[in-house]
Amino acid sequence: MTAAIPIATYRLQLTADFDFDAAATVIPYLKALGISHLYASPFMKARKGSTHGYDIVDHTKLNPELGGDAGFARLSEALRRHDIGLILDFVPNHVGVHFADNPWWLDVLEWGPASPHAVSFDIDWDQLPYRARGGVLLPVIGSSYGQALEGGEIELRYDPDEGSFSAWYFEHRLPIAPERYSEILRNVVKEAGADDSAPGKGILALAARYKGLRHPNRKEAPAFKAELKGIDGGADIIARGLDAYRAGPDRPAQILALHHLLERQHYKLGHWRLASSDINYRRFFDVNTLAGLRVEDTETFEAIHRLVKQLIADGRLQGLRLDHIDGLRDPVQYFQRLRRLIRDAQGEHAKPFYLVIEKILGEGEKLHSFSGVHGTTGYEWMNVITQALVDGNGLDPLDEIWRQISNTSPKLEPLLKDAKRRVLETLLASEFTVLTRLLARIAGGHYSTRDYSADSLRQAFELYVLHFPVYRTYLTSAAPSPHDRALIAATIEKARADWFAADDGIFDFLRDALTMDLLKPGGPAHGAPRVRRFALKVQQFTGPLMAKSLEDTAFYRYHRLLALNEVGGDPSAKALSVDSFHEMMRIRASEWPHGMTATATHDTKRGEDARARIMSLAEIPGEWTSSVGRWKVLNAPHLVIEGEMRAPSVAFEYMLYQALLGAWPVDEADATFAERMQAYALKAAREGKQETSWLNPNQAYETGLRTFIGRILDPAVSAEFLDSIATLARRVALLGALNSLSQITLKATMPGVPDFYQGTEFWDLSLVDPDNRRPVDFAARAALLPALENPDWAGLAQHWPDAHIKLAWTRRLLKLRSELADLFAHGDYQPLEVRGPHRDHVIAFARRRGHDAVIVVVAKSFAAFSQGGRSWPRAQAFDAAVDLKGYSVEGLAGETTEAPLSLLFQHLPVAVMKAGFQGVSKPARKRLRGEVS
Repeated sequence: MTAAIPIATYRLQLTADFDFDAAATVIPYLKALGISHLYASPFMKARKGSTHGYDIVDHTKLNPELGGDAGFARLSEALRRHDIGLILDFVPNHVGVHFADNPWWLDVLEWGPASPHAVSFDIDWDQLPYRARGGVLLPVIGSSYGQALEGGEIELRYDPDEGSFSAWYFEHRLPIAPERYSEILRNVVKEAGADDSAPGKGILALAARYKGLRHPNRKEAPAFKAELKGIDGGADIIARGLDAYRAGPDRPAQILALHHLLERQHYKLGHWRLASSDINYRRFFDVNTLAGLRVEDTETFEAIHRLVKQLIADGRLQGLRLDHIDGLRDPVQYFQRLRRLIRDAQGEHAKPFYLVIEKILGEGEKLHSFSGVHGTTGYEWMNVITQALVDGNGLDPLDEIWRQISNTSPKLEPLLKDAKRRVLETLLASEFTVLTRLLARIAGGHYSTRDYSADSLRQAFELYVLHFPVYRTYLTSAAPSPHDRALIAATIEKARADWFAADDGIFDFLRDALTMDLLKPGGPAHGAPRVRRFALKVQQFTGPLMAKSLEDTAFYRYHRLLALNEVGGDPSAKALSVDSFHEMMRIRASEWPHGMTATATHDTKRGEDARARIMSLAEIPGEWTSSVGRWKVLNAPHLVIEGEMRAPSVAFEYMLYQALLGAWPVDEADATFAERMQAYALKAAREGKQETSWLNPNQAYETGLRTFIGRILDPAVSAEFLDSIATLARRVALLGALNSLSQITLKATMPGVPDFYQGTEFWDLSLVDPDNRRPVDFAARAALLPALENPDWAGLAQHWPDAHIKLAWTRRLLKLRSELADLFAHGDYQPLEVRGPHRDHVIAFARRRGHDAVIVVVAKSFAAFSQGGRSWPRAQAFDAAVDLKGYSVEGLAGETTEAPLSLLFQHLPVAVMKAGFQGVSKPARKRLRGEVS
């Protein structure tokens, strides 16, 4: 019987090349590894060829490219047979739009606000500038609209099977409003010269019956289309007559005819760059092809969850991971509805259902408590592990190195604020404009606030969002919580301090709009719908702004130590003390014991072992600095310099050397390495938005980057550099491997549910997506597993580069979790005292439930014990001991009260041991609780 709370989850990325059937073949291996739940990427019907599944076009169908219903049935049977649960990565916030595959979106384009699906999309119909009628901007054209028209790239077509007209721009279908059909039919019959033919007369008669304005309407349209496609010979006449709209070079009349027709649609075609200034539908971040859903609408909620509800009712789905919940208008309401849906689906056999959310928490931010939610997907805990393991003594020297390299302060805040400004001015300018116009309308709606100019309101609101420190607040339609009210008030005061014009109460007005205090009885009577819409839409805006500014801009500008540049993390963070780590774990065991703990996901900026390697640079900052100095000299001839341009920039070159060390193949050739690094560098440079960007690519700089990387990785050109970096890479790889063992030990034993990303049982040296979605050789892993039933740890340590040690240790940890599932799911967390000269190199704790316990001891900062990464550390090198008073530990002789690390770390610098708990004296209990040092 599958447990409600997973023992361990395993993330699989499903694609057309790795479908339901391929996933089913992996299930026996996952069971042998110790996995209790398969955690699958989205598998509802997505855009054809999708490599990630987040561009869903129909929530009500299983993805046919993955095998559809039949393939899913086979996967479900394999999961049932091996008693493994299924967790789905579900996408409630957005759907894939444009192209020709989303029936809801196509209906909205055809009917505008009259479409029953219009309410499902967050469209500001009246926002388009210079347009007499409302519409939605479609930024799909690769050139200007005029060039596309004159070049004949936009084509009006007739579908004889539907009796419908659509304009097409390459693969994008643009349905024509049926109210324009009569006009089109008269023109095409005339162009075809078929006025006197029987089919022509039939077409004209049909057009005449619906000649009035706004006809055929939605009720009349099906009969109209059916009659049109039923006219014998009509399709041939229409096909010939469409020449009247066939725009192209030297066809001015047809260009104008097509233009006038397109201008009378419920959409406006435009250049893709217009999205940054004029887009009027809510997107997923700045992705034009992903439109936000108004899941707060009851019918929309029910429609997109219909299949999920059925899968739960059928017992084929045991959990959900909810994607991007910060994009939802009201997450509190969403999770209340979702919990009711789950309960209704389960009926009288209701049982616990596992729910986790993708949520990035700012520093010191507590997770909002949502109905039924067990926790997050674990980004914050990934960063806690990194900060606990990184050598804090090396961060100050790295601060200074970075300051000298970049000529900027190591402080992140100014850099983040600059990144936010850049994003506001470019990627999210449209969304920001919609909000500022709405704010101006609110101000103009009452005599007491009408003097606040639109420009002043825009500037004040800009200061507010620049200073807003987290991803979002969680206001509902009711009053804000005390926490959110305090957060808004504190941010308003920071914005006010940056304001140099006359205030005159503008920030008080902004604060009251954000908190909806404008609607309090006795206050000025501002329009309630507009105030609520503004306050709740701001929450949907600040999350994408922070994500694009921090994760997708600042992370690619701030390169002090890339191990800290991770989703949910802070690149300028300090190391976390052991005591602070213990305190965080105690709180987590009490408040969020069942959320996921991740060390790699599809969203991480690099593989978990690449990060563990880069982390070790803080242990050898002097050697790192001297190496970089030498490499800069060796590679100076390979720089591409044109005028003022240097490719790569000085700061980017420093980043590249870290990225190279993280991903460097050790004892294994990788013919694709240079190409992978070039692809990574291009993405990193564009994300950083300094020398180049996605919106405005600098071809010269990008070509220079590619050339530089190609040269420095060419043995015929850069033999000395390659020898030097390979030498350091071997040492960093060993330090990283040791860090990795500690990392996965913490992940598997600290409070929470460990999540394993596909393939990371071997060394994970991948780069940012799409590099981390490369195919995984599951057959090699499955074939090796039986040989590790009784591992020779000394032999595995000797051959650590082959990654067998990581797979063996992962299996050992998961086997223990399976044996003591109740302890890990519900046990408490007790720090253990470490005494001796090397106590600062150890994290030790017990997980305990009743008389059962597990002792966990991990080492960190390994350079001092491994000759700087030159040799596997000897157990005798560790001079410290763990206080085990009250515990009887398997494998330790007698009533040991203090276990030396030299005994615990005989083969590996990590130890996880079953134990019994007999109780301790009152002073010892205080020490375990951290009440005395």
